[in-house]
Amino acid sequence: MVNKVTTATIIGLNAYRVDVEVDTTHSNPMISIVGLPDAAVNEARDRVRSATRNSGLTFPSGRVIVNLAPADLKKEGSNFDLPIAIGIQVEEEVLTPDNVKDYAFIGELSLDGGIRAVSGVLPLVIGLKSFGIKNVIVPKENAKEASLVEGINVFGAENLAEVIAHFTENPIEKTTTDVQNYLNQSDSQDYIYDFKDVKGQHKAKKALEIAAAGGHNMLMFGSPGSGKTLMAKCFPSILPPLELSEALELTKIYSICGLLSADEPLLRQRPFRPVHHTASPVGIIGGGTNPKPGEITLAHRGVLFLDEMVEFPRNVLEVLRQPLEDGEVSISRAKTSIKYPAKFILLGAMNPCPCGFLGDKEKQCTCSEFQIQRYLAKLSGPLLDRIDLQIEVPRLTSEELLSYSDKEETSAQIRERVVRARKIQIERYKDDGILTNSELTPKLVKKYCKIEKSAEEMFRIAIVKYQLSGRRYDRTLKLARTIADLDGSEIISQTHLMQALQYRMFNQNDVYNQK
Repeated sequence: MVNKVTTATIIGLNAYRVDVEVDTTHSNPMISIVGLPDAAVNEARDRVRSATRNSGLTFPSGRVIVNLAPADLKKEGSNFDLPIAIGIQVEEEVLTPDNVKDYAFIGELSLDGGIRAVSGVLPLVIGLKSFGIKNVIVPKENAKEASLVEGINVFGAENLAEVIAHFTENPIEKTTTDVQNYLNQSDSQDYIYDFKDVKGQHKAKKALEIAAAGGHNMLMFGSPGSGKTLMAKCFPSILPPLELSEALELTKIYSICGLLSADEPLLRQRPFRPVHHTASPVGIIGGGTNPKPGEITLAHRGVLFLDEMVEFPRNVLEVLRQPLEDGEVSISRAKTSIKYPAKFILLGAMNPCPCGFLGDKEKQCTCSEFQIQRYLAKLSGPLLDRIDLQIEVPRLTSEELLSYSDKEETSAQIRERVVRARKIQIERYKDDGILTNSELTPKLVKKYCKIEKSAEEMFRIAIVKYQLSGRRYDRTLKLARTIADLDGSEIISQTHLMQALQYRMFNQNDVYNQK
């Protein structure tokens, strides 16, 4: 008789149901696993045999055939060990089909019968719930993570014998987590870097506040030592807390990548991903033979920081264009196409020239015209068109450097304004499926970015003067919408629009003409 046990596998960020079918025949003792298993799944044969015997359980003396259905779906990872072992115990009549019919099983077995943690438990359990599964048994280390999913009973087991006892004599205690209460604990975190320690640079600080409030991309350029990197490190301290939907989406990504700890099953802070300029396109975008998320997906709902942005190869920078526009990245392979979310804030920092002192009031630039042109050419017009805020960060004066004033705003004060603006946006877009102004589509821009009549003529002149493209036009209105939200205004005024326009100051020709 063929017995079935339920589990799941992950492709991209989505879970797919897998039925583990087990049958035994009177033949030479061996285990055959079919159904497109990868190497890790095939190696389950030896792990399951040793784990079963070392747990004091019986193992079939004949041939065991394991089919992972559907057979045309690629199966990867070690999370199939436990369902295979349970299927064998049903075949051996230690358990009955009725015992396991409402259960799913996830876990890797050690040779002594212990159950090890696996990656991707959260998306697996979310998928199993959608398939109608009522109960799931997972490794003890993954139980808190799995319990974030409401509407399904989660049981964390330490070893195979404990799973068998759950159905026969000693039920495992259900694991529960108060998700919202756990998420709210993030507000008490202390940050190493705080804006109160940044001297001067008030325009750049205001731009970073706007970027945090509306989820806008930003580029800072200026002389070495002017504070660009320090302000970027302070940036996470003013970001608003994660919404529950954002936290769950982000946790799914980190779970699949194996980056979650047992002590922190739910990500409570927005990610800040500083990337070195030696990173490859695959490292940034994701992919590989077995596609995995890249840095832009790991920065989802957070920040991707590119320090010394022009030092990145141009082909690496250009792959950012489509994700910056669409908020997702598509990775196509011969047999599959996978989409990963990538709604992140791009935060870049750069010098204006190779030596770093072009336009500096204190030091003379030593670069040739050709060097400057080649240096700036790495940032293409289409890429710059997708960066809403472009700010020059000048050298600090001697007075600013020697200042010991305690009147600088703290990150907590700035964050309060950012959170208020975000709440306005969340309420405004609750029926539109977006959370921030930067996510507005052209249709929603027309609906929500209304400007005063007195500002229309001024904007018409600005469009001609700055040669705004259609994309830049929309992005300017989105930026003005965020500035108005920070100001508590429902209508975009001329002041808001003028402020949005002045934050688009970076132009290769303008920088070059400073020579």
